[in-house]
Amino acid sequence: MEALSRHEPIINEAIDLAPASQGTLRSGRRLLRHKERQLVRRFLAEGRQTISEALRRRGTVLELIVADDSIGLPLDLLTTASNAGVRISAAPPDAVTELAATVTPQGLIAVCQMVDVPADEALAGNPRLVVLCDQVRDPGNLGTVIRCADAFGADAVLVSRDSVDIYNAKAVRATTGSMFHLPLAIEIDLADTVTMARKAGLQVLGADASGPSTVDHLARSGELTQPTLWVMGNEAWGLPPEHVTLLDRLVALPMYGRAESINLSTAAAVFLYASATAQNGPYS
Repeated sequence: MEALSRHEPIINEAIDLAPASQGTLRSGRRLLRHKERQLVRRFLAEGRQTISEALRRRGTVLELIVADDSIGLPLDLLTTASNAGVRISAAPPDAVTELAATVTPQGLIAVCQMVDVPADEALAGNPRLVVLCDQVRDPGNLGTVIRCADAFGADAVLVSRDSVDIYNAKAVRATTGSMFHLPLAIEIDLADTVTMARKAGLQVLGADASGPSTVDHLARSGELTQPTLWVMGNEAWGLPPEHVTLLDRLVALPMYGRAESINLSTAAAVFLYASATAQNGPYS
C-alpha cells in the first residue's frame, strides 16, 4: 500500500493535528546538542515503545512530531497523547528524519521534559537496590544498565558527572522506556553519593574483575540480601584507585569460559539479578 500524500489526513478528526512550524523544528534540532538540552531541560525520544512509556509519566511528553506521509502511526498512542493535552504536529518526513537518531526512524518524535532528580531524592525512603554508573562513556551501555535496573526492580540509577549524557539519543533509545520508570540522578559526585548511600543503609559494592570475592560467594553467604549500591566502572579501565578506596569491597564476576571479559551492561545485569534474587528469596 502506498503512503498517503502529505495533503491527506493521517489520523481521525478527533485528534487535533497541526502543521509543525519552522520554529518547532528548529527547536527540535537544537535538542540534538547536549548544551541546548541542558539549557532548556528538554530532550528528544523516538519510537513507539519509548514514547508510550513516557506518556505514562504525567507531564513528561510536551509535544509529538509525526511524519505527515505515514500510514503506520499508532492511533492508540496518538489518542493517548491527545487526551493528555499533548500537542501533536505533522512535518515532512525528511524533517522528522533529521530529528531521529535511527537509520530507519518510525516517523514519531517526542519532545520530553527531563526526568532526573537530585541524588538525595533518588535515595529517599528505604532503597534496597541501587546502581551507580561511574564514568560510563558508552550511551548504549548506560541505557541498557538503566533498562536492566528497571527489569530487576532497582530503586534508582545514579550517574556520575564524568559519564555520558543519559539524554543522548542512543542512551534514551537503549533504555526502551525504562528511564521513565525509576528515579535517575545525574552529574553526581561519587564521594558524596557513597556517604548518602551509607546513611540510607546501603552497603557499597564495586564490580571489578580483581575483586577478592565473587558475586557467588556473597550470594551463598547471604550478604547480598542486604540493601546494596552497586558501583559499575568505566568500560575500558574500570574503577579508578581513588574511587575504590571509597567502597566497602570489590566483587568479581566468575568467568568459566575463555572470554577475556564481558560487556559492562551484561555484567551489570548479572550483579543486579544476583542481588534482586537474594533480596526477594534466598538462594536454594
